[in-house]
Amino acid sequence: MSTSKPVRLTDKQFEQIAKALAEPRRYQILKKIGSCKKEGSMGCQAIQEEHDISAATLSHHIKELETAGLVTITREGKTMSMSVQRDVLHAYLEKLSKI
Repeated sequence: MSTSKPVRLTDKQFEQIAKALAEPRRYQILKKIGSCKKEGSMGCQAIQEEHDISAATLSHHIKELETAGLVTITREGKTMSMSVQRDVLHAYLEKLSKI
């Protein structure tokens, strides 16, 4: 197991995360992905089944979470799975706690 450096967020990254999490549905999506026990990742289909939104809207929300660095997307063929970037989330919370 390799030891990685702690994540340090720039002000811009911090703002992107805050903006992404300000949308209640994105927060719920992130929470759902984070609660997944199977290999720590979740497929898009499982999220879409839980939220009554179009595929395009879900895609937009996921892209915002990915752009903010909160999730990583792994694509295999036509399927994709997402996992929470806990190191980024912890860095955000650490920086937030210093306000």
